[in-house]
Amino acid sequence: MPKFVIEREIPGAGNLSADDLHGISQKSCGVLCELGPQIQWVQSFVTADKIYCIYIAPDEETVRKHAEMGGFPANSIAKVATVIDPTTAE
Repeated sequence: MPKFVIEREIPGAGNLSADDLHGISQKSCGVLCELGPQIQWVQSFVTADKIYCIYIAPDEETVRKHAEMGGFPANSIAKVATVIDPTTAE
């Protein structure tokens, strides 16, 4: 199943408290349960004003539905073409 990188513009994201991030995570997981096993949240990276999320989903529409149901921004959704890491250089 394809992977997607979602860019969420959230001003001040880097200043969110542990409780804030816990609440956001709980909301996301609740929506994922409603949508079923075809969409999975892999991990997210919090920066100063954005959160970048990695999801596995059948299509972009499913990722957008998760964002809409959760009330999360999804400013950019990109399907991952391939994954590279240091072992790619070997």
